[in-house]
Amino acid sequence: MQNEEPLEEWARRREERRNASKGKQRAVPLAEGPSRGAHVDPGAPRVIQEWTGTEWVAVGVADNLAAAKVLLYAAQPVEEDPVEWDRPPGLGKGRGRHRKPTAAEERD
Repeated sequence: MQNEEPLEEWARRREERRNASKGKQRAVPLAEGPSRGAHVDPGAPRVIQEWTGTEWVAVGVADNLAAAKVLLYAAQPVEEDPVEWDRPPGLGKGRGRHRKPTAAEERD
């Protein structure tokens, strides 16, 4: 019993875990029978549900799987890589420390 975690720490971790999962959404087909994979009937309407920490609550309806995916997976902004990044002095173009040395006539 000495190895057991104190109840306060366990309760804190449990609450953090619950709070982290709150707001997650899912799309469930509005079809008869048990809920199956999303790919089974892509044309069926979907109910959008959100996790409150204790239960799934309906928050909307989508016409089909494609519409549900648009609601669930909003497009993320694309980060653009800089065209040219600052190199430390002494490093030329290449892929790292183990670059193939240039030929003698190219060095001049």
